[in-house]
Amino acid sequence: VNFITHQGRVSDMVFSLLSQWVVSTGHDKSLSWMCTQSGSMLGRHYFSSWASCLQYDNDTQHAFVGDYSGQITLLKLEGQTYSTITTLKGHEGSIGALWWDPVQRWLFSGASDHSVIMWDIGGRKGRTLLLQGHHEKVQALRYLQLTRQLISCSADGTVTVWNMDTQREEAPHWLDSDSCQKCEQPFFWNIKQMWDTKTLGLRQHHCRKCGKAVCGKCSSKRSTYPVMGFEFQVRMCDDCYNTIKDEDRTPLATFHEGKHNISHMDMDPARGLMVTCGSDRVVKIWDMMQLVGCSIATGFSR
Repeated sequence: VNFITHQGRVSDMVFSLLSQWVVSTGHDKSLSWMCTQSGSMLGRHYFSSWASCLQYDNDTQHAFVGDYSGQITLLKLEGQTYSTITTLKGHEGSIGALWWDPVQRWLFSGASDHSVIMWDIGGRKGRTLLLQGHHEKVQALRYLQLTRQLISCSADGTVTVWNMDTQREEAPHWLDSDSCQKCEQPFFWNIKQMWDTKTLGLRQHHCRKCGKAVCGKCSSKRSTYPVMGFEFQVRMCDDCYNTIKDEDRTPLATFHEGKHNISHMDMDPARGLMVTCGSDRVVKIWDMMQLVGCSIATGFSR
């Protein structure tokens, strides 16, 4: 049976046995859902950008759609009708991968801005955790409920295993200011203060730990801060840098070389096997038992 549902390339698709639907997204900027029993189109929703990836919750009939603008749209599908629940905005690049965990009710998203974000949908508190551990766009995600680990794969060839069974802090929002919030020197667009103080304007930066707008002199330090998701060194103001202890720099993720540009990934949790395929036209099968630290099938530690 042929289902013609899109006018452009299909980017992702989910079959729901519970609802007997095929839900799909495409480069025609749409999400569609079709009944597999009757073969009829039930509904369609259009976005402002190409729809790039999709996750679907079978029990609640919620669809999560990532697009090339960096937004994630949450839709409630109800037969031939639907409603838009919310739009998640946090990435600065196109969404490359989504993963929905129906138990914790966490949504994970990876994007071309090299970052992963965990959205606490079930908590309904708007909590988001930023995870930065790749040098290229993130193109595949998988969360392992039993071991509380997230696996992310990137175009840089890295397979990163994140420990999500730990207390993490939310990264702060960047604050706006016309002058450095440490030394009060004006930034280069603050013409009035530059004129009044007869000083040259400075370039604006942001401390990744407190979010304050600071100049380069007041943020000369770099440090990792894994509890906030920064596994690589990032800019910090001098005050925040001095509060970080050596134990605060303990990594909460491990990094493994996949040795090819990983474009897709999937796992068989029962056997602890992962398969990756890349732009080099190579498919690799990985034994992940050692990486995840336990037998996924039994739950017992090695």
